[in-house]
Amino acid sequence: MKMPVVNQCEAEACVYNRERVCHASAITVGDAPQQAHCDTFFTASAKGGDPSTVGRVGACKVADCRHNSQFECQAPGIEVGYVSDRADCKTYAPV
Repeated sequence: MKMPVVNQCEAEACVYNRERVCHASAITVGDAPQQAHCDTFFTASAKGGDPSTVGRVGACKVADCRHNSQFECQAPGIEVGYVSDRADCKTYAPV
């Protein structure tokens, strides 16, 4: 299985975000049950990640998403953006 790409990320304050592109090797979605937060999001004074890499979804803990199969994202790609001041997977779709 190929990990879905993070097509766009609006969380510009994130250490892995450069010009709305995620540069983490893999992100995890869902830091709480039934919430599609980007668990990889954090801030720091310096940017991180590999600038030549586009982020992918490594794991998804949101079991009620229609794209989730055995805690793996099956969407062709996702978008991350702010929902209530938190970086969330905007591709989340409840079953």
